[in-house]
Amino acid sequence: MRKIIVLSFITLDGVMQAPGGPEEDTFGGFRYGGWTVPYFDEFSGKVMGEQMSKTAALLLGRKTYDIFAGYWPEHEDSWPGINDVPKYVVSTTLVNPEWENSIALKDIEDVKRLKQSNGPDLQVHGSSVLIQSLLKADVVDELWLKFFPITLGVGKRLFGEGVIPVAFKLIESQVAPSGVIFANYARSGEVKTGSF
Repeated sequence: MRKIIVLSFITLDGVMQAPGGPEEDTFGGFRYGGWTVPYFDEFSGKVMGEQMSKTAALLLGRKTYDIFAGYWPEHEDSWPGINDVPKYVVSTTLVNPEWENSIALKDIEDVKRLKQSNGPDLQVHGSSVLIQSLLKADVVDELWLKFFPITLGVGKRLFGEGVIPVAFKLIESQVAPSGVIFANYARSGEVKTGSF
């Protein structure tokens, strides 16, 4: 069975919207696009390079797919092999995706069937709407998060309404000189409670 791994840049207050540039996602009048850029140092680039080199397949929402398909085919030198890996895009309107090795999925049920099949793990980048559906459906196996030392107060959040109670365990962590915390978590069962 494949794992679904969510990779996300997030602020301390949980915002994940438009980390890479001012025009990336201005939905809702968001005006802080590119908020990760001042914190990206050589260390962060190295960690991201390692994580991206582990990409065996992508699972993307439609908006992120369109952004990626408009950029990565011509910039494969920055993400070697990205054009060759399978890319699954969840969309109710996209029928024949043009980026090579792309396959359209209709809904979360298609994602569940894909997860149960044999094949490489699925990395989810961006895709805020899709991530909400994946978390609600309880199909996320790992979270590879990058916490940036900034709060924005507005924007799309990684954990929105509908997220179910789930426990995770820390499996790897690193801290960049810029203050970015890289923390990878794996699903560890049900939520446990207690008292002091």
